[in-house]
Amino acid sequence: MKYEKYRAPFAVILAAGIGSRLSPLTDTYPKSLLSVGGSVILERMIRNCLSCGMSQFVLVLGHRADEIKKFVKKTFRGIRVTYVINDRYRETNTGYSLMLAAKAIGTAEFVKFDADVVFDVRILRRLLDTSHANILCIDRNIPLEDEEVKVIVNDQMQVIEVGKSVDPKRALGESIGIEKISAETGALLFAELSKMMERRGNLQNYYEAAYAQLVDKGTQFHALDISGLDWTEIDTAIDFAAANAKFSSPVTTISCGQQKVLDEAVEEAAIQARV
Repeated sequence: MKYEKYRAPFAVILAAGIGSRLSPLTDTYPKSLLSVGGSVILERMIRNCLSCGMSQFVLVLGHRADEIKKFVKKTFRGIRVTYVINDRYRETNTGYSLMLAAKAIGTAEFVKFDADVVFDVRILRRLLDTSHANILCIDRNIPLEDEEVKVIVNDQMQVIEVGKSVDPKRALGESIGIEKISAETGALLFAELSKMMERRGNLQNYYEAAYAQLVDKGTQFHALDISGLDWTEIDTAIDFAAANAKFSSPVTTISCGQQKVLDEAVEEAAIQARV
């Protein structure tokens, strides 16, 4: 692993949704403020970003936005956060929310997160250490059905198709909701989303619809295989229980140097075990 590497300056977190499938858990809390393993979901995400040297955040909010703002202000003093409000969160989806972040992101490279994804920090480290400009994190070990965002790649792991309607038999795996987007592609992406959202019938589109359009027009996206590393998307009560079983302890912020020491200790232990 590369421990000293340029880190994408912006983390873009989409947290505007209601989380209705988690009712009654979300009747009084935003989904991103539910606790998993002793840490709030959004706190885990932000601390993982801080552990990887990411210090600038764009949060797209809608449902219970003020509560999320108060939590971030209280928990993370001094970090740089720009809040973008999706006032139409009840009638729109992630594509519209991401489009709204365009001005706050500007011409920067960014990593986009769905706020309901809980993940091992090693996934983010691996993503940031990968040299390709545009990357989708993919898990091959997920049963693929209609709900999953599926990805088809070629022999060079370049994305050929992405979306929920992709043939699961041809797909490498599921896109987990964490992507790295270059500054150049960001401009193309926001233009595509803006054009897409001009039609009212597209307001419920996911951002992956814009990724698919860019792929069709020749923009290169690569898949990063993170199979074997822990992550989960929380949509239902069953997902929430599974997340608490998988992530059973509170999150901590670990610097790149500390992670290097930990990884070297694990490698040394593995070598000694083989001797």
